Amino acid sequence: MTREVFISYSQPDRDCAFELVARLEGEGIPCWIAPRDIAPSADWAAEIMDAISAARAMILVFSASSNQSPQVRREVERAVHKQLSVLPFRIEEVLPSKSLEYFLSAQHWMDAFPPPREPHYARLCIYLKAKLAASTGAQTAAQPPGPPMQSASRPVTVVQLFDAAELQRIERHLAGYIGQLAKHLVKSAALHAASIEDLIARLAMELDTETDRYEFTRQCRSGAPRT
Repeated sequence: MTREVFISYSQPDRDCAFELVARLEGEGIPCWIAPRDIAPSADWAAEIMDAISAARAMILVFSASSNQSPQVRREVERAVHKQLSVLPFRIEEVLPSKSLEYFLSAQHWMDAFPPPREPHYARLCIYLKAKLAASTGAQTAAQPPGPPMQSASRPVTVVQLFDAAELQRIERHLAGYIGQLAKHLVKSAALHAASIEDLIARLAMELDTETDRYEFTRQCRSGAPRT
């Protein structure tokens, strides 16, 4: 089943997040939320990345706790990078930290205080239904009238350009900036990169600041084999 909405939250706000999911799904809006939708043996970071890519919107349960959560920041960063609509559902009167403000400054906010939260849940359901319906209509209108022309299929040969040690070294450098997501990003980028320089450049673009991108590139190039 397609999960329309990704729910991002910090562990202390778990009860609120799952209340919100129950309310949305009761209105016919399927949600993706961890750990419920992560298989026991799955790669946690990869599952989160894939869920964000597949979603049509993200709801951020925003509080003092999520405001300071590195995991929440990474999820919001990925959503913005994927041009996913993010709606902060603010359950406490807290202003975003500088790291989150960078990603949320252009987003709409919805305040969910003071309690009770039920009226705020109802308002969110109405908003999401309208937004998702409008998005579906826009996608349908943008589709061409007929199926696109397909070229004749031919076998594709995948060439492994990088050895495992090389990828692990780059992954370690990237993990110093973004943590566990590094493994998934390196694996994905390596499938498309044409050279070691291309791989490093693709991964550098995942970082927030020019300083981080420069330093990551310098670290990766140090001792890297020529291509």
